[in-house]
Amino acid sequence: MKKKVLVVYYTQTGQQKEILDNILKPLAADTDVALTFHRIQPVQDYPFPWDSHRFFDAFPESFLQIPCALHPVGRQIHEQDYDLVILGYQVWYLSPSIPFNSFLKSEEAKMLLRGRPVITVINCRNMWVMAQEKVKKALHAIGAHHVGNIVLVDRHLNHISVITIVHWMMKGKKDSYLGLFPKPGVSDQDIKASRRFGEPVLAHLKSNSYTTLQQTLVENGAVRVKPILVFTDKRANSMFAKWAKLIRSKGLPGRTARKPWLKAFNYYLIFAIWVLAPIVSLLFLILHLPFRSILKKEARYFQSVNIKEPR
Repeated sequence: MKKKVLVVYYTQTGQQKEILDNILKPLAADTDVALTFHRIQPVQDYPFPWDSHRFFDAFPESFLQIPCALHPVGRQIHEQDYDLVILGYQVWYLSPSIPFNSFLKSEEAKMLLRGRPVITVINCRNMWVMAQEKVKKALHAIGAHHVGNIVLVDRHLNHISVITIVHWMMKGKKDSYLGLFPKPGVSDQDIKASRRFGEPVLAHLKSNSYTTLQQTLVENGAVRVKPILVFTDKRANSMFAKWAKLIRSKGLPGRTARKPWLKAFNYYLIFAIWVLAPIVSLLFLILHLPFRSILKKEARYFQSVNIKEPR
């Protein structure tokens, strides 16, 4: 019998689908595997390209993981018994995107994921570890078996990628900004090379065992963890929590009372990226040496699909 694989994802730019298509080429080429794709569809979808106000207005609900309404997955998908589910998502404001988070919190996700092996595929700018911790907890709560994780990021320098991503999000063009900057997002080379991750996924799917999948993916370069970005991600989460709660307290998305606070958050973000982040990075480089063994252990954890037990 054919192995049935469900692929659930959300994309605005199309990059997530392109990544998934490349990773899954070995599965698509195998006549014993049947792939089913479902794009998560919010009832009121998010704009692309974004305008500045809506881009920042999505921040509180994204960070606080407040779901939006989604169109149903569909009866045809629910009627199938899947051997594997692959979830593709982006990171919005250090959390899984609102559409993806909304799916994870839905009753449909519980029905589709409970008891099934699940692989997550992340594509983002550079910081993803804390968003993935939130996804791990959601999958654990559902009762899914998280067996694999693949991460593709924009490898350019932090401040370069800030400029190029903003240009892409606001103009809708994945091109070289001003003819001087590299193209935004995950590079075409990395997207094409991601096919190599599909081979171990296919092998483990056919063997009905995933115990060594994540180790094999990591050995193939599927998850690279930079301790300095983990350090920054954790501290940014602490600050974002305060801002998100404050702005949310001023009303729901689109409310006029939120606007001055969203503008203040915009200014804070500019200051944090261009002033605070370099200082934090410098302090990390100076102070991290005594903690190298701890950082290595932490990096191994973030490369895994393990989940920390609640304290």
